[in-house]
Amino acid sequence: MTDNEDRANDEAADPVVGLLLAAGGGRRLGGRPKALLEHRGQPLVEHAVAALRAAGCARVHVVLGARADDVRARAALDGCVLVDNPEWEQGMGSSLRAGLASLAGTRSGTRAGTGAGAALVSLVDQPGIGAPAMARVRSGYRDERSLVSAAYAGVRGHPVLLGAAHWAGVAATATGDRGARAYLREHEAEIALVECGDVARPYDIDTEADLIHLEP
Repeated sequence: MTDNEDRANDEAADPVVGLLLAAGGGRRLGGRPKALLEHRGQPLVEHAVAALRAAGCARVHVVLGARADDVRARAALDGCVLVDNPEWEQGMGSSLRAGLASLAGTRSGTRAGTGAGAALVSLVDQPGIGAPAMARVRSGYRDERSLVSAAYAGVRGHPVLLGAAHWAGVAATATGDRGARAYLREHEAEIALVECGDVARPYDIDTEADLIHLEP
């Protein structure tokens, strides 16, 4: 069997790639990058990657921005595709665009796409959302047209599964800190909501007060 055949088989068996947005600089946290905040004895970025893998994503792309070199040096991200977002200060939308471009193979220097049917998008600053919720959303994948979102008491949240057919549309509307919000609002009727409130807590680590959620 050739390398290309091996790759095709891997892609067929693993159609959903984890996409972790971990570029934030923690402006309201005194400039501490969120990826390197400690939770349960490891940086948040490691915790989030482990959750995506436990949820069934063998392939994970991680978008880095603030102090990316420090994150590479201090976090164990073996086997991940690390994507630099030089425009991270513009907000989460720029990281989502960079991540989707890396999956599609449209990013500069990328020779080919991943062949993925969907991206399971997770945020590094939501450690209360772990593998159980991610697995539920991932299980909603049907094909490249799938749109699946976690819900908390019926309110849409993260993670979100974006089928490959939607990537270009999401990227075209992802600006500032809105991420995929505008696109998902326009395609509300197509989204399959998966209730996750019984297995996850969707808080964000945004301010000093939020650090209470981090465990030693």
